[in-house]
Amino acid sequence: MRAGDSDRDHTLTIIQRAYEAGRLDLDEMRERQEKALKSRYTDELPALVVDLPEGSELVARPAHAPAANAPRYEALPATAPGDGGFNVAIMSGRDVLVEPGTREVGCLSFWGGNNYDLTQAMGPGRIVTMTLNSIMGGCNVHVPPGVRVIDQSVALMGGNDIHARAQGDGSNGTVVIKGLQFWGGNDVKLRQ
Repeated sequence: MRAGDSDRDHTLTIIQRAYEAGRLDLDEMRERQEKALKSRYTDELPALVVDLPEGSELVARPAHAPAANAPRYEALPATAPGDGGFNVAIMSGRDVLVEPGTREVGCLSFWGGNNYDLTQAMGPGRIVTMTLNSIMGGCNVHVPPGVRVIDQSVALMGGNDIHARAQGDGSNGTVVIKGLQFWGGNDVKLRQ
């Protein structure tokens, strides 16, 4: 059977709990998280947690069996649609609080830019992709501690500035920044 978001989220929670208990080091946690996020079928998930006491419930239950009686541990509830929408900021900008559950955010900034607060949207196993196109402007992105920031954007006479304190270990999720920066860029800062 094909794996859904709830199946992957459940596995990510088990992996995170094992990391918090000291059973996995940071590299092992990241590797297993990435495999869980890329899994297509439910029978791929138990192999990621079979060696962990926290994963005994997932391994014992067949992939096709309903989980009605089994306890479920969700990492963080999603309260917003996955798509956070697309904004345009021309010679202006606004403050945007990115809601929990948001997976994608987009913006075009021209001589301006928005201020994005990701503190509520992030958590263990969460990935938020931000497509931020900047022309002689850019956005400010505020992340909580522990968030890994990956810059996949294209820059021409500009670029993104990811402050050293904002670059975490990935234990609190990952932010992927995409888009085009032309004579501008985005600032990623740590929100305390």
